[in-house]
Amino acid sequence: MPEGPELHLAGRYINEACGGVVFSGGVERSAVSKNPEVPFSSEAYRISAASRGKELRLTLAPLGPGEPQDLVFRFGMSGSFRLCPVAQLPRHAHLRFLTRESPPRALCFVDARRFGSWRLGDAWEPGRGPCVLSEYQAFRENVLKNLEDKAFDKPICEALLNQRFFNGIGNYLRAEILYRLKIPPFEKARTVLEALKDQEQARRKKNPSLTLSKKLKLMRENPDLLELCHTVPMEVISAEKKLFDPDNSDNYVAFKNWLQCYLVPGMSSLRDRNGRTIWFQGEPGPMAPKGQASRKKRAQMKADPEAPIPKVTKHASKRRPRAAAKPPEPAVAEEEEKVADGPRKGRARGKKKATTAPALSTPEVLVKARRSRRTTARRGRGAAPTV
Repeated sequence: MPEGPELHLAGRYINEACGGVVFSGGVERSAVSKNPEVPFSSEAYRISAASRGKELRLTLAPLGPGEPQDLVFRFGMSGSFRLCPVAQLPRHAHLRFLTRESPPRALCFVDARRFGSWRLGDAWEPGRGPCVLSEYQAFRENVLKNLEDKAFDKPICEALLNQRFFNGIGNYLRAEILYRLKIPPFEKARTVLEALKDQEQARRKKNPSLTLSKKLKLMRENPDLLELCHTVPMEVISAEKKLFDPDNSDNYVAFKNWLQCYLVPGMSSLRDRNGRTIWFQGEPGPMAPKGQASRKKRAQMKADPEAPIPKVTKHASKRRPRAAAKPPEPAVAEEEEKVADGPRKGRARGKKKATTAPALSTPEVLVKARRSRRTTARRGRGAAPTV
């Protein structure tokens, strides 16, 4: 999922790629998109972008008369922007801004999974806190002054995804931040962050006249969790290779090499209470979900040569038994009992064996045959059958 660094780099990409480009006409929306139409059209306009946390704002500014139009995007699971020739539009280009060139190009919002969205207007979502990248000091103060909030009753790995306080942090960033500080992901968030508050107060008493440069030096030498919420995303942004350049997908290899914990072989993983997977090393912490083993441990259990080998049941085997082979009686009886107790599923599964009706005695057969002939004769003459 795109996180703060990806949104920031998308904004940088738009400003660099579209800086001297003139766009023209209306804004095209795909037929399958459920997002709103953009009621904007101009003979000539320019596009600029700015990001804040997990949101990106586009501004469409006419070069002549007319009011500018702002759009605020959320990228969902797979959103990105790409400038390409109209003749080579990518699949899932759900919003398109056409240039005035010949042949024309299009700036496209591409979203394969369609969880992304846009809304009209320039306002950032009000429920989101300060950005961890561009508003670091306000972000830090917002967290430390609200530690009594119930959001910090949760494990630190879940609190880090709360955009009211950690706007821009997502799944891979939280794993990398906690891993570098060796903080168990299921430690209580308030316990972790109150320690930072105490450390900050002690630091101020010890060095009340610290200059900004000295503060930055201390932050680099001994970063705490909130500082890493700023510096780790900045590593992605300031990487020598553009890790999220939409024109160069090979750079994903560089991103994988940068990761130290997330999806790295040998690390453990658990699902938090929101169903998101957290990657970590060591103990998960006191608030870890009960009855859930990490993926790494499950793999070790499977590889254990002394572990009991599970029996392959009739349903687990994909190979059908030969026609001549007769299943053992207890298994058949047990299967019929399950079908009787529960709803039937499928056509052939759980069918009971068809049984032959008992043969009728000879006198009864003759009587029924005579009745049938008499009934047929009456129907032929138009008489009603006797009851």
